Amino acid sequence: MKESVLRTKSKEFAKDIIILCRKMKSFQVEHALVNQLLRSGTSVGANIHEAQYAQGTKDFVSKLEIALKECNESDYWIDLLFETNSMEQVDYNHLKSKIVELRRMLVASVTTVKQRHNQEKTK
Repeated sequence: MKESVLRTKSKEFAKDIIILCRKMKSFQVEHALVNQLLRSGTSVGANIHEAQYAQGTKDFVSKLEIALKECNESDYWIDLLFETNSMEQVDYNHLKSKIVELRRMLVASVTTVKQRHNQEKTK
C-alpha cells in the first residue's frame, strides 16, 4: 500500500512525542501530564493508520475526526507543559509547527472525503 504523507508525518510526530516525554520524565516533570501527552500524541498517528482499514467512508471519516480530536488534545498538553516551564522553547516550537501542519492536513482530508461522499450520493 502506498504510504501517505499524512501517515508519515503523524508517525514522525508520534516519535517526537515519545522522545520528548522520555526527556521530560528524566527531569521529573509531572508524570500524569507527560502520560496524557504521550497518549494523545501517539493516538493521532494510530487513528490515521487505522483509517486505512476503515469499513467504509463513515468509518474512515470517524477515524480521521478522532485523530483530529487527539491532535487538539495534544496541542493543549503541549501548551500546558510549556506554560508551566516543563518544556523547552525549542521543543515547544518544533511540536507546535507539527501540530499545525497535522491539523491542517486532517481538516483538509475530512472535508475532501465528506465532499466526495456527498457528491456521490447526489449522482
